[in-house]
Amino acid sequence: MSGLFRSLFGAFLSWWGVFVMGALDSSMLFFLPFGIDALVVYLAARNDALFWAYPLLATAGSLTGAALTFWIGKKGGEAGLRRFVSVRRVERIQNRVRNGGAIALAMPAILPPPFPFTPFILTCGALDVDRARFFGTLAAVRLLRFGAEALLARAYGGGILRVLQSGPFRMVVIGFIVVAVIGTIASGVVL
Repeated sequence: MSGLFRSLFGAFLSWWGVFVMGALDSSMLFFLPFGIDALVVYLAARNDALFWAYPLLATAGSLTGAALTFWIGKKGGEAGLRRFVSVRRVERIQNRVRNGGAIALAMPAILPPPFPFTPFILTCGALDVDRARFFGTLAAVRLLRFGAEALLARAYGGGILRVLQSGPFRMVVIGFIVVAVIGTIASGVVL
């Protein structure tokens, strides 16, 4: 079991793993709170020479996953949106998007979980928000978020790696994986 876990988890500890995790994080298919953030921090702390590449890859992956989610929202429209998001949440997000401008687009992209990022992307697609404005803002803010994480990881890399490789932290990771599996299954049941 340990070998299987290590090989599955190890697959994400690469440049392409950051891209894939970023795409999954912004999609409706996968649920892992802080997954992409932890991956960017870990890899940037571990590889000082390439710390700058991980935010770029995470942002590119996030844009890829968001494009699919945005497209689903656009195809479903406002009526289809209610299938994925509660009416109360849709109305709140609609008001923010219609009245808040670029700041309303930027805030969900920079805030960490538990802010509902995927419903926000779906709503923007359903409301036919300008794609260039949406994805430009999303790219800038995600790059800022992941870049700040990578810079902090580079500065405090040794301490971060000691914490990430400790026994208690591994138990937390296992807990998050269990939550991810349950959340992914639950979101699949809802779809």
